[in-house]
Amino acid sequence: MIALIVHGGAWNMPDDQIDAHKQGCLAALDAGWAVLAQGGTALDAAEAAIRVLEDDPTFDAGVGSFLNAIGEVELDAGIMDGASMRAGSVAAVQRVRHPISVARQVLESDYVLIVGNGAEQFAIEHGAELCDPAELVVERERQRWQEQQSNPNYKGRDAFHSAHDTVGAVALDSFGTIAAATSTGGIPNKLPGRVGDSPLVGSGLYADNETGGCSTTGWGESIMKVCLAKSVADQLRTASPHEAAKANIAFLERRVQGLAGCIVLNAQGEFGWAHNTPRMAFAYRRGDEPAVAAVHADEPFLND
Repeated sequence: MIALIVHGGAWNMPDDQIDAHKQGCLAALDAGWAVLAQGGTALDAAEAAIRVLEDDPTFDAGVGSFLNAIGEVELDAGIMDGASMRAGSVAAVQRVRHPISVARQVLESDYVLIVGNGAEQFAIEHGAELCDPAELVVERERQRWQEQQSNPNYKGRDAFHSAHDTVGAVALDSFGTIAAATSTGGIPNKLPGRVGDSPLVGSGLYADNETGGCSTTGWGESIMKVCLAKSVADQLRTASPHEAAKANIAFLERRVQGLAGCIVLNAQGEFGWAHNTPRMAFAYRRGDEPAVAAVHADEPFLND
């Protein structure tokens, strides 16, 4: 059994952006699925899916990321292997085309998390694809940033409400290994050097072959407080993916007034997702079943 689920963010997504989010998630799913279908590893599939999303300006990852308070892009990404429990992450990088691939290289090293200039130097030494930081900036985000400068309260929860297109993937390969990956440009107008949940093992991503994998999206400051990804994965010992996702998003909302979404895949290849935002974009495929891409509104697993 092979399976793959990807997400493209959870927020108040406008109607005119729904198709782009669905198509972007489906393209990422296809890229990851091609790896799994050829007998590739879950790590390779998750990385391949995220690279597609990092290249798509629809999402807040790689090209098209939000700008920080001084008008620059800073990227975070992480990836984890559920068989070996190895993980690799980078944070606050600016000259890297695909931060998820640098995170994968960190996973193969003796480290887990490298940040800022050190992460960029690591990327250079390991032959990662570099770019001019200006190449990651799109006009939509330049205009958003200019509007934010006249609003001193555009931060934290208010910033999250405007948009949040962090991307993620969870894969199960033919060897029974699960991998999870997450990549983001953070929240709009963030303090330079701010790092959210996305590259943090246990918060933005988690994978364990004994239980399953999870990738999150949302307001990082709230997600980190409850270690959302690991909490979901741990609950898979006794609950279905949908039940685990629903229960932990509800806990996040009740305990820290958080806003988030998550995708989940257990060791049996069963999917789950939940969010307490107006909409969430995702796509999934399993075994011989057809691919599904959707933008979910009014999450039924929270409201039933």
